[in-house]
Order: sequence, then structure tokens, then C-alpha cells
Amino acid sequence: MATRQSVEEHIQVCENSIVSAREQYEKAGMQEHYNEEEYTSSLQQLETAYNDLAKLAFSCNSQQRERLHRMRLQLQQLQNSMILRGH
Repeated sequence: MATRQSVEEHIQVCENSIVSAREQYEKAGMQEHYNEEEYTSSLQQLETAYNDLAKLAFSCNSQQRERLHRMRLQLQQLQNSMILRGH
């Protein structure tokens, strides 16, 4: 079973990835193609965070799993927005 601390740490990593990706998303709207490397890096961070949460969910209880699922949905939604923007 996953510990409460490990779940909290993964959630924090995800939240940090979301903040960073949102910044890049906003910059992309203003600067167009000037920050491609950072934009791509943010997308990769989101993907890594998503995959890590999926792995962690296997060893969680139902309450933790639900929380991780909600975070995964947030990650996925931001990923989709960034991909559709087509930087």
C-alpha cells in the first residue's frame, strides 16, 4: 500500500508540473514559437507525472486512488490543451 507521504509527494510534483505547464501555455500564446524547448519540456513533465500517478494508483487504497484519478484528469486536460494549441 502506498503511504500517505508518497501520495502527497506525487500530488505536489503534479501541481508543480501543472503550474509550469500553464506558464508555458500562456507564454506560447504571447510569443508564438519562441519558447518551443520549454513548451516541449513542460509537456514531457506532464506526461511523466501522469504515468507516475498511474503506477502509484496500483498500490493505493480507494480514497487515494480517487484523489490521484482527479489529478490525472487535470494533467490530461492541460496536456490536451497544449497539444491542440500546436506549438
